Amino acid sequence: MGRLLCIGPIELSGRGESVGIVVLSLRHEHSLTMSLPLQGQVALVAGAGKRLGQAVALRLAEEGANVVVHYRSSRAEAQDTVKEIEKIGRRAVAIGANLGEVVEIKRLFDEAGRHFGRLDILVNSAANFLRGSMVSTTEEIWDAALGTNLRAPFFCAQAAAPLLRRTQGTIINFADTGGLLGWTGYIPHSVSKAGVVMLTKVLAKALAPEVRVNAIAPGTITMEGDPTEWENDFIKLAPLRRTGKPADITESVVFLAQSKFITGQVLVVDGGRSLSQ
Repeated sequence: MGRLLCIGPIELSGRGESVGIVVLSLRHEHSLTMSLPLQGQVALVAGAGKRLGQAVALRLAEEGANVVVHYRSSRAEAQDTVKEIEKIGRRAVAIGANLGEVVEIKRLFDEAGRHFGRLDILVNSAANFLRGSMVSTTEEIWDAALGTNLRAPFFCAQAAAPLLRRTQGTIINFADTGGLLGWTGYIPHSVSKAGVVMLTKVLAKALAPEVRVNAIAPGTITMEGDPTEWENDFIKLAPLRRTGKPADITESVVFLAQSKFITGQVLVVDGGRSLSQ
């Protein structure tokens, strides 16, 4: 119910006279507080224990979402992420799973569904970054790169699809500029991320019209603890002459999560790096 606020009687200055009572009707208190864009939604962020995945999980929580914090081995970091989300006032749970095993992926989404009862956003941000040239690439490096970066996002999308269809949800994959430019020192990685670009397009077709699927291709992003020479190199490569920060990526995730008429697209966030091949 609303509240009535009464002001009066009002005395006119210097005359000692009263002139009525002013009665203001206030609407429900919650209407006075602006609702957050993702209020009431649930996001699952793969690889949310640290680095970009953690930054994404925290930003989605700031925008109102409750969050499933997935991790593989970074349990302590994932629990810290949960605590930070709870400080924001959102709900969160950390669930460990090896995304290299489809049975583990299915368990992850089953647990997430039981815990929150819904899923609106899937962010496939778990990834590895393995060096491998034409000469140095081994079978193990190849399988590890494609397994984590391409195979896992597909089976996560497959497991998430029934939940996302119910909420008209969205999937946000993580490609990167290696998948667009091709890095000869990181051949399996580049191939895996190029695969994410195509995976995004085919999933957008396969899951339409209920589920939107897009990707972000980060590039020239530096984080706390990265070698200083990375930043110097990135500045030279990017036309904007600066590096990107985690906030540039999290802004893009929030944008795609809210964009109802965009699907099958790759948003390149690299300061223009991919313009100068």
